[in-house]
Amino acid sequence: MSQLDEATITELERILKLKRASKNEYLAYSNNLSKELFFIRKGIVKFCFNGDGKEFIMRFFEENILFSDIESYTQRKFSKYNIIAIENTEYFSMSFFEFEQLCLKHHKLETFFRKFMVRANLNMMARISEILEEDAKKRYSNFIVKNPKLLERISLGDLANYLGITQVSLSRIRATK
Repeated sequence: MSQLDEATITELERILKLKRASKNEYLAYSNNLSKELFFIRKGIVKFCFNGDGKEFIMRFFEENILFSDIESYTQRKFSKYNIIAIENTEYFSMSFFEFEQLCLKHHKLETFFRKFMVRANLNMMARISEILEEDAKKRYSNFIVKNPKLLERISLGDLANYLGITQVSLSRIRATK
């Protein structure tokens, strides 16, 4: 998204913290302020919330993806999302505050972050559009096309929650394929 110079990379590496999460371990909890950016080195996490005792999965994040609860951070309000490892995961975290300080110092990093924010916004708008405009069969079909390798790594329960349907409905859809 933006080519970073050596000095920027060196300073960025100083604020990165390598962490590990076991399967089903939380990286972040709802009802807390989001203060970190995450970058998945190995593994998968789900970005989800609970409503009326049911889990809703907004996104899956896998290797080489930068993400965070941007709404919580930018608006300084408690997050409604949990971030949960769905397989053993290695990830980098960095303080939003420290990252923003580096952005003030390094124009290319600021450019990178601006482009990241635009992409995150476009991805979320596409997700919302998909949920509102497409039926379950089409959402499943899109998921298979866009995420063939991810399909092999997540549970059918998580996939059903992501698609906004029951596992029984997912089984019916899969049986027609």
